[in-house]
Amino acid sequence: MDNSRETVVEIKNLYKSFGDHHVLNGVNLNLYKSENLVVMGKSGTGKSVLIKCLVGLITPDKGDVSILGKKLNHLTTKDWDALRSEVGFLFQGGALYDSMSVRENLEFPLRHHREKFGVIKDTTPRVMAALESVGLANTIDLMPKELSGGMQKRVALARTLILEPKIILYDEPTTGLDPITSREIVELIGKVQHTYGTSSIIITHDIDCAKVISDRVVLLLDGINYTEGSFNDLYNAKDPRIAAFFKK
Repeated sequence: MDNSRETVVEIKNLYKSFGDHHVLNGVNLNLYKSENLVVMGKSGTGKSVLIKCLVGLITPDKGDVSILGKKLNHLTTKDWDALRSEVGFLFQGGALYDSMSVRENLEFPLRHHREKFGVIKDTTPRVMAALESVGLANTIDLMPKELSGGMQKRVALARTLILEPKIILYDEPTTGLDPITSREIVELIGKVQHTYGTSSIIITHDIDCAKVISDRVVLLLDGINYTEGSFNDLYNAKDPRIAAFFKK
């Protein structure tokens, strides 16, 4: 453990099974302040289950998770609501509300988390600032169906950023995108980290994404954090199980 850096997420011995399918088998990892931590692994290794445990969408069978010093298994409903205003979750598909315009999608979290910012009479400046940060100010009055897949992910990121979270969780941010758009999303993740100082966990199987964006990489195998290090550490590892993941 790196005791010289501030820990913002701490996961200890996390287990989760679905019936006889054991997904997480004792995961241990930390996320440090202002770090981009990439979590990699083949399909079915528990990557998405892991971050869904962090936002309360899935309840682990056992283990401890602390986010920003708060233990998740001790949180009340009100505590959860406050914590979710500090932890942004970018869903794999963007998860925009189809019946709402881009403006309304971004206004929604502001209205839901009034305890953080109070009642905002004019949301336009905040909405525009968030859209400008992802290069999409001109989409404010469009509907999600009028946006490309890459644009939807950018708007979803803007919706996350509008709450000024300390932590962002990205679930497969480049899945389903063409190479050029994927690269733009990866560059945007880097820009967000640099501009806002966010700490991020990025779930991906995209090796190019991991190479560009990671400060540290964790490889999940058999439901545990099998190894971790820099991208180059893992890419050049002699362990055949690690090398097999990078298809060398």
